[in-house]
Amino acid sequence: MDNKQQLFSMPDDAKLTLLADLIAFQSVNDHELKVAQYLQQLLQQHQIKSKLLPITPTRANLVAEIGSGQPVIGLSGHMDVVAANDRQHWQTDPFKLTEKAGKLYGRGTADMKSGLAAMVTALIELKENQLPQQGTIRLLATVGEEVGGLGSAAFAEQHYTEDLSALIIGEPSAHDIIYAHRGSMDIRLTSQGEAAHSSMPEKGFNALHPLLEVLTQAKHHFDAVTITNNSLGKPTYNATILNAGDQVNTIPDQAIAEVNIRTIPEYTNETVTALFTKLVQAQNRQGAQLHLDVYMSEMPIVKQADNSLTKIARETAQKILTIAYQPQASVGVTDASNLLKSHPESDFPFIMFGPGDYRLAHKDNEYVEKATYLAFSTVYRELLVAYLAQKNTD
Repeated sequence: MDNKQQLFSMPDDAKLTLLADLIAFQSVNDHELKVAQYLQQLLQQHQIKSKLLPITPTRANLVAEIGSGQPVIGLSGHMDVVAANDRQHWQTDPFKLTEKAGKLYGRGTADMKSGLAAMVTALIELKENQLPQQGTIRLLATVGEEVGGLGSAAFAEQHYTEDLSALIIGEPSAHDIIYAHRGSMDIRLTSQGEAAHSSMPEKGFNALHPLLEVLTQAKHHFDAVTITNNSLGKPTYNATILNAGDQVNTIPDQAIAEVNIRTIPEYTNETVTALFTKLVQAQNRQGAQLHLDVYMSEMPIVKQADNSLTKIARETAQKILTIAYQPQASVGVTDASNLLKSHPESDFPFIMFGPGDYRLAHKDNEYVEKATYLAFSTVYRELLVAYLAQKNTD
């Protein structure tokens, strides 16, 4: 972008108002519709067309575009946040943006309403400067990223991602540029039995025993896995929930367990499902009544660490923030699992890059650095212009 050109830039107080307004919406795993409506009204003030895409009566994705034609670069951020239940551990009201010593506190400041606000600001600034001159920038604001990925799955199903040439997700990235993350699966195992007095177990069927067999066999299996991804390491298995029985001297007639598995491209979600199906069937052949429910399955993402988008992002961050951002893999799963389903190629330009710090996500007294947040809309704006310019000369 020509530095000599006088460009419209949103004033800092307007950027702070935008973030404060977003934080005030208590979109805790629901009620993103109010956030989407607010953003739509703001975009309309700058002649940016957008559309609400309802998911439930209280939840709606938002899609907005500027520019036209190819290439199409996607910007994505989620509008939901996790709960802030332990208010006594917060030094400030989690739903009121509060500035202290150069930090902006509030639930979602890091994860990731600051990233979403910076993306919306960049979109407005580009539109006011009659940019881009060639190509399209598409904002995909999602619901339900924290639990289930409902919004990103809907965008993928509705074909809003198929024509993308690149994708930036504004998740908190600290001083990293994220290019990969493991997949994640949530599995529920339900075992049915027959209650009896514990002095006469033969009169019933202990629902817990076959369930424990499956959990133990799965742990042994994953402990023995040696398959590794260079960026993501090994797949992991954790049993996290176990419920069974009413009292100590009664044989339990039902037992339920839930497990979480983190996957890699070399050990896929389908492989995990096949493993648990095999373990469950083996127990059922011996008289158990086990049921398997894979209720969440998000695929791993690994793109090239030095893709074209990463290079421009690093140059832009160095120029504006004077920080040397480094490519890095993430431990958490994101909307990328759904948004990139139609782009499995390893060289697809993708990054997670935002003003927040992922080490503060979901924590009490979550914050974002004020200076970083205020600068990041400029980072996004210049990154988008530079990437589209490069693509248009390729």
